[in-house]
Amino acid sequence: MAKSIINEKKLNKADVVLMSAGYEKTTSSHKGTVNGPKAVVKCLNTQIEFFDRKFKVEVNDFVKIAHLNLENLQKLSPAATLKKIKENCKKLTKNNKFIFLLGGEHSVSIGAFHALKQKFNPKNLTIVQIDAHCDLRKDDSDYSEHPSNLAHSTVMRHASSLGFPVVQVGIRTYSKEEYKYFSNPKNKIRVFEWDRGKKPKREEISKSIKTKNIYLSIDVDGFDPSIMPGTGTPVPGGVEWNYGVKLIEGLISKFNLIGADIVEISPMRDSVLTEYSAAQLCYSIIANKFRKKLG
Repeated sequence: MAKSIINEKKLNKADVVLMSAGYEKTTSSHKGTVNGPKAVVKCLNTQIEFFDRKFKVEVNDFVKIAHLNLENLQKLSPAATLKKIKENCKKLTKNNKFIFLLGGEHSVSIGAFHALKQKFNPKNLTIVQIDAHCDLRKDDSDYSEHPSNLAHSTVMRHASSLGFPVVQVGIRTYSKEEYKYFSNPKNKIRVFEWDRGKKPKREEISKSIKTKNIYLSIDVDGFDPSIMPGTGTPVPGGVEWNYGVKLIEGLISKFNLIGADIVEISPMRDSVLTEYSAAQLCYSIIANKFRKKLG
């Protein structure tokens, strides 16, 4: 039987739980994110090299990785979906498991944030978001015929409302409403824009984080479309691959990473670049998080 990155069947024995949340109900442009988790897991098992060039080991020889597929989310309402994600995350965080959520549209992260609040004081945990969009809308009434405050464009408004400081990296577009919201100091949001001819130094981003603990929320459209073309709302001029990888590695070395997600992967018919890149990023994050266990 071929070797698999998923090397642990029992969740209670795993170091990492990959949680697949194939869900999309509020996507505003190209659809397909419901198929994102399955495509990423397939790439993790069949496309990427298990041997990590940085650490010179096969990471899954040292780290126990389990997989939890949250089935039938498309049959649920947005509220019921997020409740299911929250309850599953709550159980795993209670047992000190490192959760890596795979989406699905970005709204799946809302469920994770609610679970995190029950274990951590939000004031002591910064959400670090890599994204082309701020996702700070109150609801999606400006572009949807069926408005919802549980939309992919509201995810960081929820994080902020829950009390988490938010650091946004790669931002290249936002609404007037979002601009007013992140400009208000009381909301504790730091925005690093990307397409103004100058990108921030990685150290500047790191210094903007004032907590010991961080959670990484990665919308693949935060990266340049040449790297992550398969996504619902691509925006030109995104984060370059090497910059993003080095930024993430640096953050993991300086802060306590307590969880992560990669979302908005919409597989394309003629290219696997997006899901491959997401899988590689996922594996790299796991390697860096558990670097002390690697031989």
